[in-house]
Amino acid sequence: MAFNHLPAVMHDALRPLSVTPVTDSMPMARNHRPSGPPESGGNSPSPRTVLDRLATGAGRAARITHTEHLPPRAGRHAVWPDRIRAEVINAIQRAGIDHPWAHQAAAAEHALDGESVVIATGTASGKSLAYLAPVLTTLLDGSEAPNGRGTTALYLAPTKALAADQRRAVKALASPLGNSVRPAVYDGDTPVEEREWVRQYANYVLTNPDMLHRGILPSHPRWASFLRALRYVVIDECHTYRGVFGSHVAQVLRRLRRVCARYGANPVFLLASATAAEPAQAAGRLTGLPVHEVADDASPRGELVFALWEPPLTDLHGEKGAPVRRTATAETADLLTDLTVQGVRTVAFVRSRRGAELISVIAQERLAEVDRSLARRVAAYRGGYLPEERRALENALHSGELLGLAATTALELGIDVSGLDAVVIAGYPGTRASLWQQAGRAGRSGQGALAILVARDDPLDTFLVHHPEALFQQPVESTVLDPDNPYVLAPHLCAAAAELPLTETDLTLFGPAVPDLLPQLETAGLLRRRDSGWYWTRRERAADLADIRGEGGSPVQIVEAGTGRLLGTVDEAASHTAVHDGAVHLHQGRTYLVKRLDLADSVALVEEANPPYSTTARDTTAISVLETDTEIPWGEGRLCYGSVEVTNQVVSFLRRRLITGEVLGESKLDLPPRTLRTRAVWWTVAEDQLDRARVNPEQLGGALHAAEHASIGMLPLFATCDRWDIGGVSVPLHPDTLLPTVFVYDGHPGGAGFAERAFRTAREWLTATREAIASCECDAGCPSCIQSPKCGNGNDPLHKRGAVRLLTELLSAAPDTGAEADAPTLA
Repeated sequence: MAFNHLPAVMHDALRPLSVTPVTDSMPMARNHRPSGPPESGGNSPSPRTVLDRLATGAGRAARITHTEHLPPRAGRHAVWPDRIRAEVINAIQRAGIDHPWAHQAAAAEHALDGESVVIATGTASGKSLAYLAPVLTTLLDGSEAPNGRGTTALYLAPTKALAADQRRAVKALASPLGNSVRPAVYDGDTPVEEREWVRQYANYVLTNPDMLHRGILPSHPRWASFLRALRYVVIDECHTYRGVFGSHVAQVLRRLRRVCARYGANPVFLLASATAAEPAQAAGRLTGLPVHEVADDASPRGELVFALWEPPLTDLHGEKGAPVRRTATAETADLLTDLTVQGVRTVAFVRSRRGAELISVIAQERLAEVDRSLARRVAAYRGGYLPEERRALENALHSGELLGLAATTALELGIDVSGLDAVVIAGYPGTRASLWQQAGRAGRSGQGALAILVARDDPLDTFLVHHPEALFQQPVESTVLDPDNPYVLAPHLCAAAAELPLTETDLTLFGPAVPDLLPQLETAGLLRRRDSGWYWTRRERAADLADIRGEGGSPVQIVEAGTGRLLGTVDEAASHTAVHDGAVHLHQGRTYLVKRLDLADSVALVEEANPPYSTTARDTTAISVLETDTEIPWGEGRLCYGSVEVTNQVVSFLRRRLITGEVLGESKLDLPPRTLRTRAVWWTVAEDQLDRARVNPEQLGGALHAAEHASIGMLPLFATCDRWDIGGVSVPLHPDTLLPTVFVYDGHPGGAGFAERAFRTAREWLTATREAIASCECDAGCPSCIQSPKCGNGNDPLHKRGAVRLLTELLSAAPDTGAEADAPTLA
């Protein structure tokens, strides 16, 4: 029997990355809690004082396992390059900025020199101004041209909300410049009647990669005058473009460069990223161009107090009698309630849409018991809301009408929030990069700020709150990006051929994998070879072949059965786990039960209800090895990397009691299986190793299964992924290896680079996995070490001590250099 652990969604949806904590932090002893008198300064309490107040009450202080104090930092000024127009400098000064920070001036200098540049500095360091100063200068210069439209600029953001927020900022900054700067948003929410005006008259168009891919590039003749005059392409929050999503965006940008060249334009790329590992290399991989790096952050920073918070154990018991901690959801709802009562402006970041809704509902109910007016000042913010709902929430947050917000990462990258006092992060967000991005949302006006990471009952979260050095003394992860993934590249070659026939001279632009793919596309009847190149000959839109966010089909509409009202949408690939028959769905504080999921019509019919439970889907998985690329001896065992085929089927769902997480029951489901071809790392153990590890046949399945669960949970420390991007299978005797085997694979067609990173760091990765299991205080395994909430086998069997002994034996034979010397390197 195989024991499996599948990504929640077998598609390309990825999460943000590449933020680096400042390096001048001052580590404090574990189990330290801030003490002493409140600090003076201003009317607002200091972050230390706020944390002290949160720590009062029964058992609260013991939940803080560590605090990190990042002291304030003074800024370093410079002067704008003399080529920045005086009118632009005057407009910036009217906005209250007398002098730029040194990194802003340096980035502007590169831009004016015609050099692509990435500015990779901390949150709230003024990256927008660094690229806006040269962009506005160039737009002003173009407005004075005697003929034609003048120069233009294109702004790309990962979310609609961020583009809309940037338009407001640009419009305010450029208002003294008159009609010379005409910013406009062009996305799926732009009314049809406005789109023609944007194409003809806007000279600063703000959009997203999705609209560039599906709307602008396929219709490039209608955008000819804009593209012909295109001088700058701004790519904001470029660290979010990682994994499969980032690989898609990399190919979209190559298509943009190709179409621009057709009109005689060669735009300069200006990229903005939160502080990232190797930002120039990542930006170059994204754009396909050499990129200069500006990473010395010269902006000032207020004090940040960062607390690690572990919820207490409860009297409840989970699967197999394992001890259960209080949920991060319940703990975060309490903290958001307490902070709101204190008048502390707070955003609580939550990993799931359902979690954001639940936290806001719990906080509202508890606040109503204190003061009914406070309950109206807390809300939820997540993807899937209708445009008008998102805009209303964004405006309320900007105005201060909202005091607390439970938000998914749709807000992390959505809008520029200023004036926040605190951030609560419900569960490790998957990467150190994203952790610092979220924490940086507080204190954005220069004031002191508080950040709290609330640990989930999960191996990685538990490890981190007891090993703070893994967060505060380690650099952020490197960006994992593979534009040569054939599942990514092939549809973009078709889209490019539909825009302009592909020629031999285009092939180097799209990468070294193109020559092998073109014959396959010809054989499939997608492209036709002629003397002048390759042509798209089908009637369908070629751009529809590439779903850059990996949704894998039309979104499933969530419809209220009684009224026919559209509540929102969910990705098709997520529908099996999110809106299956009987699933609990939360929307705008209301609870619904899914009555029927109609996959044929992409509709989930729901009815409003108030069940005392949440639901979690369960699945089964089988895996087969297609090709082994690399194999390294680990004693008698082997560490391998290659291609696999994964077959998954959602088979049931659990009902869990709200707040406590207690399992109330399980119901069967009848959903079709799905097949995925992807990349995986796997390791095998031989009989002699099992003997030395004292793992007998009765324990073997549980030991492998436990090691698989924990290794999936720990991989985000070494790759820019989280556990929902990856899956795993453990088998006591796999038919392809003929040995006990543990697989960990990318949950994306063709792979996303995560398994490759695991292979390269296998010794360090599995060492951390062993430590996480061994250091857990439980006797036989719990959610903090080896149990998984989405295990397709109901966390059975698991053998904690056997997993520790097995990993100890395996690691004793691991090469000192790990797998890095022999691992394939992604382009």
